[in-house]
Amino acid sequence: GFFQSYAVEVVIKDASNATCLYARWMMRFLIKYETNSSDYKNVTLNLPPDVTHNGSVCGSDTEAALLAIQFGEGHSWSVNFTKTNETYQGDFVTFTYNTNDAAVFPDAKRKGPITIVAKDDMRPVQLNSLFVCHNMDSFEAENVTQIYWNATVQAFVQNGTIGKKEFRCRADTPTSAPTVANVTSAPATTVSPAPTTPPKPVENPDTGNYSLKSGNKTCLLATVGLQLNISQDKPLLININPKTTSADGTCGNTTATLQLNDGNSTLIGF
Repeated sequence: GFFQSYAVEVVIKDASNATCLYARWMMRFLIKYETNSSDYKNVTLNLPPDVTHNGSVCGSDTEAALLAIQFGEGHSWSVNFTKTNETYQGDFVTFTYNTNDAAVFPDAKRKGPITIVAKDDMRPVQLNSLFVCHNMDSFEAENVTQIYWNATVQAFVQNGTIGKKEFRCRADTPTSAPTVANVTSAPATTVSPAPTTPPKPVENPDTGNYSLKSGNKTCLLATVGLQLNISQDKPLLININPKTTSADGTCGNTTATLQLNDGNSTLIGF
């Protein structure tokens, strides 16, 4: 569930060497393709550390801005941005994957570049503001699921200065805390300090029930207890608490994505 894609940071400058387009994000692609034996396989395409951004354009009042990257053996991705007098927003996302890349598609029946174009669902953002989305977002188009997270973007940067005001995506919007009613105060009592005891070992995680809906129908069910074992200087064990963990994601025709967020900066994707 831990994503291994590298973060991409792109800074585009205009003729006066002032920043006009800034983006930093992580993403990966889940691709279903037909093999030589006429069956289908699912592969994951991650971003490598060496990514170029040829063809990116600053944009203007009359021209769309373009954020474009190229990576691997003939793969590329881009999104164009349009603006009004007060806002900017993503327009179309274009992704091209090359099945001639034998390391990713060793037995692809169809050879060569395949291009997917999809409408960007990014909401309008105030000019001179950053679009920020830490949580995962994804969408499916033509056997490809595109997954993004830890995204920071600003198009049409004014005066070469990145804005400080943030516009958060829907996934990052915090939910309101539950209302506690009928609380009464107990009489004050004197409590003796508890004796010092060694820390208790981490117990097995509680089992959570997570589900996604497509319309009025449930499209994904998961009943699972989750414990993360993270290798650091000292091993770290984290139990995912179902009571404080929210489920999100998408159900497509060929791919489903389940995203679990425990509210404490721990994000797991399946």
